[in-house]
Amino acid sequence: MSGVSTDRPRESAADETDESPADSAPLGTPEEVAEAAASESAATVEPAAAESDPAGESAAIEPAAAQPLRLRTLLIVAAVLLGLDLLAKTIVVAKMTPGHPIYLIGDWLRLTLVRNPGAAFSMATGMTWLLTLVAAAVVIGVIRIGRTMRSLPWAIGLGMVLGGALGNLIDRLFRAPGPLQGHVVDFVAVGWWPVFNVADSAIVCGAALLVALTVFGFEPDGTRANRHEEDESSEEKTV
Repeated sequence: MSGVSTDRPRESAADETDESPADSAPLGTPEEVAEAAASESAATVEPAAAESDPAGESAAIEPAAAQPLRLRTLLIVAAVLLGLDLLAKTIVVAKMTPGHPIYLIGDWLRLTLVRNPGAAFSMATGMTWLLTLVAAAVVIGVIRIGRTMRSLPWAIGLGMVLGGALGNLIDRLFRAPGPLQGHVVDFVAVGWWPVFNVADSAIVCGAALLVALTVFGFEPDGTRANRHEEDESSEEKTV
């Protein structure tokens, strides 16, 4: 008596591996399919970029380069001080007479009109033409430096120097006795100090600010020299 075989016929390899067209076809509209492919390609590229630049140096931005340029601030400070200087000189020339001071706080603080052929605080009175050329050179130099300025304190200091230099330069160019020989209008007298004006004060205060910034290591590009030295020394210690 022959037995009945219960073995089922084995399915062909093609039946096991073949998939229906509905399973293998991409889902969605053509636009969605394109977006999915682009995202997959980006995902494969990003790890490779991270491996080639593990420290992220290509995306790092230097602190100094990240700071904005300060030429506009420099020019605004210079314009304000120049306007104050010209306004004060115009009022003093129109309202005061040389030799007739106005006493504000006794003899310690007074207003007196003085025509100064020299530099700030009545120095170098016999070198008017040379001082005019020096003032013009200062103006040009400050503007050139200010084009790459990134430090706000440096911009303020240079703006003060520029405004003061322009105020006195205008006097030397347009006031009597003539171009390059014009006398600067001074009118503020404090104690025994020589008579000065708004421009002189701006130049002296701006120069003092720039000297202080230099002493404490603040650079015109917005960095600090001492901080770089400290960072380098700390790195050497760790190594």
